[in-house]
Amino acid sequence: MPYRRLPNTDSARLRALNTALSLGNETPPHKLAFSPAMLIYLRKLVPAFESCLKQQRISLTPQSNKVKDYDEIVRKARIYLSHFLRVMNMAIYRGELPPETRTFYGLQATDSALPPLNTENELASWGKRVIEGEAYRIRKGGSPITNPTIAVVKVWYGKFMEALEANRLIEEKAAAMTLKTAELRKQADELILNIWNDIEKHFSSLPDNIRRERCCEYGVVYYHRKNEMAVTTEGS
Repeated sequence: MPYRRLPNTDSARLRALNTALSLGNETPPHKLAFSPAMLIYLRKLVPAFESCLKQQRISLTPQSNKVKDYDEIVRKARIYLSHFLRVMNMAIYRGELPPETRTFYGLQATDSALPPLNTENELASWGKRVIEGEAYRIRKGGSPITNPTIAVVKVWYGKFMEALEANRLIEEKAAAMTLKTAELRKQADELILNIWNDIEKHFSSLPDNIRRERCCEYGVVYYHRKNEMAVTTEGS
């Protein structure tokens, strides 16, 4: 005995909605198998759902979910920051700067190891410390470290922070679009269920085979039990 199956993919949902919408637009209200109120809702929901799915697909593509050249910006910011600290360490080794110089940047005076700069958070945190520390050291009368200067480090750090913030906004937008899509998907499922219930009720007085055929015209999907041929399928 065939059983009804509601759509479980977005393409199947849109197919069900558009089939009902198409018939709703072509059929006189007094002959329509579902209520005029649902047709009004369909006309609002279908374009909104289609647009939302399209925007979500765009927001999740690799070229859209990251600032252009972001990886290169991160690489340059990390290189200049680590080079600055290495130059500082070499100046200490040569006796040109005292070991206490490291403390201006939040490092231990006796520890020549570079701080971890692997993650975005580490790069953001240590970049801020080093830039502020060098400015403070110079104000205290220290000679500026060169090759690279802190000005160059600051330029790439600024680019990194701008790109990091832009990426955060992109991720927030994508997350918001995902939530919106989920809400519209829920509304679509509820509307399809109600429309299909109306359609089946409308044709309930017809013989089973004819009833199913008429319902299928409206996009209702039926499947036979295991090893039985399907009356109609959702497709892909």
